[in-house]
Amino acid sequence: MTHDQPKPTLDELIAQIGEAGARICDIDASEAGAGNISVYLGWEAEVRRHFPHAEEISLPDPAPALAGGTVLATGSGRRLRQIKDEPLASIGAVRVHEDGLTGTLYTSNVRRFERLTSEFNSHLAVHQDHVERRGIDFQAVVHAQPPHLTYLSHIPAYRDTDRMNRAILRWEPETIVSLSQGIGVLEFMIPGSAEMGAANVEGLRAHEITLWSKHGTMSRSDVSVYRAVDRVEYAETAAKYEYMDIVAGGLAEGLTREEISSVASTFAIQSRWL
Repeated sequence: MTHDQPKPTLDELIAQIGEAGARICDIDASEAGAGNISVYLGWEAEVRRHFPHAEEISLPDPAPALAGGTVLATGSGRRLRQIKDEPLASIGAVRVHEDGLTGTLYTSNVRRFERLTSEFNSHLAVHQDHVERRGIDFQAVVHAQPPHLTYLSHIPAYRDTDRMNRAILRWEPETIVSLSQGIGVLEFMIPGSAEMGAANVEGLRAHEITLWSKHGTMSRSDVSVYRAVDRVEYAETAAKYEYMDIVAGGLAEGLTREEISSVASTFAIQSRWL
């Protein structure tokens, strides 16, 4: 978020999280309690009006770059489809302490979760990495489980970043514009593990969305929560085309490399996949 952009209010961000959760569910990318969302705010945010209850917590991983900032995150087991109607029941706000090791978790009177998402460590690590390296003061991170992308990752040939991007960038002209960095494909790792967290951080340095093979995706944006969800939607739609083509016997040609390059040139897009 640039310095001349107005900072979103807490009410606006809570509404964005709710709408983002609903959209993730609309595209069948979150069943039951699957999927989670977090937002980092690097400015002073008054959270007590929405989240009056406070408790001290230890962070799952050190996050010194986030000291003084606030992370909004969805609660473990909460359904993304319910957030829009009951946002304060599903979201907590963590004010990161100066030591970067602890924080204060603020929750509402209608809290309906015991802990923040079980993948809070993965969210926190991505926020820590980008704030530390790039000095950003806002970032949204979304974990979803889009079925067509996840299905492709069950096919060994697609568990390759180059192969996956060549496949999914060829179906719509918009894809090279919206996913110019492509999607980073990670091997299967235990969700929430240190190994998974480290690989995901590395993947989200080079890409704005990673595919956790046989599990789901994580996307990020320092523009808005909506933009992070858009990346899931573009990637999942592209994967759906690829799946359809597999089912049809590989009959479609898709966009040619030259056609993709012409779109990128028109919109001044730089990409390693051209």
